[in-house]
Amino acid sequence: MFFGGMPGGMPGGMRGGPREDVDTTKLYETLGVDKKATKKEIRKAYMQLSRTHHPDKGGDAHKFKEISAAYEILSDEEKREQYDKYGLEGVGDDVGAAGGEDLFSMFFGGGGRSGRAGPRKGPSINHPLKVSLEDLYNGKTVKLAVNRKVIQGTPTECSKCKGQGAVTEIRQIGPGMITQMQRPCDDCKGQGMSCKYKSERKVLEVHVEKGMSHNQKITFRGMSDESPKAEPGDINFIIQEKDHDLFKRKGNDLLATKVVSLNQALCGFTWKIKHLDGRELVIKSKPGEIIKPEMNTTEALPFVKMLPDEGMPSKGNPFVRGNLYVLFRVEFPNDNELPPNVVDELRKLLPGADEPEEYDPMEVEEVTLTSADLRAFGKGGATHNGGEAHDSDDEEGGGRPQCQQM
Repeated sequence: MFFGGMPGGMPGGMRGGPREDVDTTKLYETLGVDKKATKKEIRKAYMQLSRTHHPDKGGDAHKFKEISAAYEILSDEEKREQYDKYGLEGVGDDVGAAGGEDLFSMFFGGGGRSGRAGPRKGPSINHPLKVSLEDLYNGKTVKLAVNRKVIQGTPTECSKCKGQGAVTEIRQIGPGMITQMQRPCDDCKGQGMSCKYKSERKVLEVHVEKGMSHNQKITFRGMSDESPKAEPGDINFIIQEKDHDLFKRKGNDLLATKVVSLNQALCGFTWKIKHLDGRELVIKSKPGEIIKPEMNTTEALPFVKMLPDEGMPSKGNPFVRGNLYVLFRVEFPNDNELPPNVVDELRKLLPGADEPEEYDPMEVEEVTLTSADLRAFGKGGATHNGGEAHDSDDEEGGGRPQCQQM
């Protein structure tokens, strides 16, 4: 499977749509919750049912596996969304709680898709898609060319392995001793069918929705390579969010860092930024507003202000936005940078000037501070080893005291 890029494109999305007869309620019925249940309600139902049906407590192992698989799917936001649209077909086979068992067989008693046994699904292909923060804010459609293998003609059963995909070999490993082992068939490469392939080029329109997040998937169903006895797997484009020069993102909130001088922190500042949609915002401090080195809390937290509703749009509801946080760092003058006359003026102008302490220089010890790193706190003094004194005594006395019967 190969990928190529094409610039531009028109809005696109998921390939195909849900069938009218698809079942999207079975998993909710298994957990006994409504389709509109919250994550908390789903987890609560799962915990109650798992305690009741756990095999270690005499419960049915198959029922417990159903409950675990249903919870794994519905507790995952992305898998739940796919299930609500496409049923179990939208989830695929990547469900660890199923233990490798076919989901349709598990929940429908051996029935496959639409109640009929069907072929297994081929492996899906994941392809990273690097996207800028601007594109995740505004949305974007990219055209990507895909070269996939498709079956040419009608597959025939492999004559060497008789359609099993594996051949059995018997080898003699010693006098009167043989071993029997299986290996994939070389002729059909383990597929059990012989067929010819041709390369097919498809152009996919990958629609990046507003507000999508890092590692979210955009799925094109059934667009992976074809193989005999299996439905084609999916192609998943995995969003890889690029770093941004100004903003950092967490959820739907954005964070920008602004370094201000001591003058700006005390007297006010003006800061013009370009937002992700191209707008220019001028951020100004309010009259009399002071930017502090850290928040007025018991913990040493950075000083932060906020612009409401200027964060990322929410996926599926782009009109609801997060917030834009601004983290401030106050840049103080360096040592001896301010002339003495300026220091004197600042001492007169700024509140809280130092009041000289009364003391006799001959009776006290005057000291000054040096630069330090808080990460070294607790590492001062000589290295302490609780056994040093005893070890020294042992060396001089010739070892441990010994008891001797008299």
